[in-house]
Amino acid sequence: MGCSSCSTGKDGQPRGCKNNGTCGTDGCNKLTVFDWLSNMSLPNGQKPFDCVEVRFKNSRKEFFRNPDGIPLAIGDVVATQAKSGHDVGIITLTGELVKVQMKRKKVDATDQELPKIYRKASQRDIDIWQKCRDKEPEIQKRSREIAISLNLEMKLSDVEFQGDGSKATFYYTAEDRVDFRQLIKDMAKAFSIRIEMRQIGYRQEAQRLGGIGSCGRELCCSTWLHDFRSVSTSSARYQQLALNPQKLAGQCGKLKCCLNYELDMYLDALNGFPGQDTKLHTEKGVAFCQKSDIFKETLWFSYKNDPSNWHALSKERVQEIIEKNKKKESVASLEQYVVETITEEKMVFENVVGQDSLNRFDRLKHKKKKRNNNKKRRRNKQNASKNN
Repeated sequence: MGCSSCSTGKDGQPRGCKNNGTCGTDGCNKLTVFDWLSNMSLPNGQKPFDCVEVRFKNSRKEFFRNPDGIPLAIGDVVATQAKSGHDVGIITLTGELVKVQMKRKKVDATDQELPKIYRKASQRDIDIWQKCRDKEPEIQKRSREIAISLNLEMKLSDVEFQGDGSKATFYYTAEDRVDFRQLIKDMAKAFSIRIEMRQIGYRQEAQRLGGIGSCGRELCCSTWLHDFRSVSTSSARYQQLALNPQKLAGQCGKLKCCLNYELDMYLDALNGFPGQDTKLHTEKGVAFCQKSDIFKETLWFSYKNDPSNWHALSKERVQEIIEKNKKKESVASLEQYVVETITEEKMVFENVVGQDSLNRFDRLKHKKKKRNNNKKRRRNKQNASKNN
C-alpha cells in the first residue's frame, strides 16, 4: 500500500514522495509493524509503556525512552538523543507491543541508559533533516571517487546523515580489513562534517538498499525479515534443487533466505524415507536409486547392468525389499514391486470461444486463392472467345 503523496500524478506517472523509505504518513514504510492493540484501553491504574520504536533511514530501528510522557503516535516525526547533537526519526510503534519487540530483539526494557526522546520535531528540524537527506546521493558519489583514488578495496553502499546534519555515517562492505584513516581525513576535509565508518555484511547491504527478487516481489530482508538465519547448500540438497549458484544466490551474492522457508517441511517428509545411496539386491542384479520424489513417496531404481531402464517403486515396497535384504531373503526382481502409474490425458487445446481450428485463417486464404484462379480462367476464356 502507498500513502497519498506516493499516488499517481496528473500524467499517469507515479508521483512518489521522494522520501526513500521515510514516508511521513507511514503508509509505505519498510518493516512497518501493525499495532493491533491501538484501539484497546489499558486496565485501570496501569501506566502506558514509556518506550517507543523509532525508524531512521531504510531499515534501521532503535528503541527510545519517553521520560516526559510526550503524547506520540505512529508516524510522528521526533527528535531523539544521539551521541552528539540530535537525530530525527519516525515513530513506528508505541504502547505494549514495543515491550514485545524489545524482548524479541533482546533489549532490556528496564535499562535506564536507553536514549531519550527530546521532543516532536519542529518544522525547522524537518527542514534541516530533509536538506541533509537531499545531499546524500552527491556525497555518496564523491566519497566513492575518493575511495577509488586511494585504491581501497571497499564498496561504499550507503550514506546516512544525522538529523542535525553534524555527522554522516558511511556504510561499506569489504572482503578484508581496510585501512580507511586517510579516507576519513579526505572526506572530513571535503564535506566539513564528522565521519563515521560502519562495515556491514552483504545481506545487510541488500536489506538497506532493497530491490526486486527473482520471484518478482520486493526483497524479504527489506520488507519483513528482521533476522538472518544461516543458509547452507544442504538446504538445497534436502529440497533436491540443482546446485546452480546463479539460481540459488540472491542479490546479495549469498544463498537465498527463502531456501529455509520450506526446509522444515522437507525434513519432516524425509523421516523414514530411504536415502539416495540405497542399494537393492535382487536375483537379477544390484539396483541403484536414480531419482526420488519425496511427496509422491516414489523412488526410481535401475539395475547396474541396465542403467537407462528405470523402475518406479513406492516407499513402502522399497522398505520391504530392504528388510528382506537384511534378513538375507531372496528377491526375484524389481518388476514384481513396480508401481503402476496411470497417466491422465492432458488437453493440449480447448475450444472455449467456438473456434473450429487454429489454422482456420490459412484455409480461408487457400479458398481465396482458388476463387482468384477461377476468375482468371473465366477471363482468359472470355478473351479467347472474343478473339476467335
